[in-house]
Amino acid sequence: MPPEPLYFDHAATTPLLPQAREAWLEGVARWANPSSPHAAGRAARAALEDARDRVRTALGWTGEVLFTSGASEALAIGLGRAKVERRIVSAVEHDAVWRAAPGAEVIGTRAGEVERDALATLLAQPGRAVVAVQSINSETGTCLTSRDLGEQVRAAGGLFLSDCSQSAGKMPLPDADLAVVSAHKLGGPPGIGALLVRDFAMLEPSGGQERGYRAGTENLPGALGVAAALEAGDIVSWATTTEQRLAFREALARCGEIIEPGRQCSHIFAVAGRSAANTMLIRMDSAGFAISAGSACSSGTLKPSRVLQGFDLDPDVIRRTVRVSLGWSTTPAELDAFADAWDRANR
Repeated sequence: MPPEPLYFDHAATTPLLPQAREAWLEGVARWANPSSPHAAGRAARAALEDARDRVRTALGWTGEVLFTSGASEALAIGLGRAKVERRIVSAVEHDAVWRAAPGAEVIGTRAGEVERDALATLLAQPGRAVVAVQSINSETGTCLTSRDLGEQVRAAGGLFLSDCSQSAGKMPLPDADLAVVSAHKLGGPPGIGALLVRDFAMLEPSGGQERGYRAGTENLPGALGVAAALEAGDIVSWATTTEQRLAFREALARCGEIIEPGRQCSHIFAVAGRSAANTMLIRMDSAGFAISAGSACSSGTLKPSRVLQGFDLDPDVIRRTVRVSLGWSTTPAELDAFADAWDRANR
């Protein structure tokens, strides 16, 4: 069997933390339905509610927690059932936001920040709005939610929703009314996420489970897994230091170019010297390295990245750009091996 590829696509999915795997297996052993009234069901319900409280505590969230099947469903609930007349989204949001808010009004970005004057103009128009601006961009690592963005939205009578898929468990939550969490981005299991809600009065209920805001049998193993992953976040050290990750970034820059919107040293926005991004994906995959040309939901298409276009980059730069993303399990030796392979692929 060929060796496993060295994995540099953690922004798409990162491996399960050992604590999350153990908790998930514990949940599998508790196979009863948490909505059942018998003793086994009540025990499963108690474990589910304990996981909900642990997620709330780990994130420092004082509102409600709705477990979902992932970030896409959380966005669909937050954007689709918010008690508003209008939806405003940044030009560089994940594709799941656009699917959840078709026909939304769009605000641009400049130098990696939301155009606040344009947002103010939109908020001044009639109709209450929910404004969606992600915390960390999934393709570039850019931090988009400045400290007072939520204040600006609420001052105009709106609701502020932040997609925190790339940041939850890694940095403090923004001051949002609604926040989205994705477990498999932070070392938890796939198939589980959460919508954090400041007040249930912000949403239209739909019946079913999760306080009547989501239908479907609750995913107890997933809930236990994401709670454990969030709790482990402060005690599990990355295999690399910040200094090593920054040095790796500089090594890639010597072989091509690094675009500045990627400010998180775990997300590297690398531009190949001459070859198209898809060509570089094939070369690096053949050399045993897994990378992407954008978010996992859109990297399989040959179309230019809408996110990168939203950052107003030169079309030729977009054509040659790949995403290299690191995670908790990335080792210094892997960084060195990738830098050498990147250098060879760009010759």
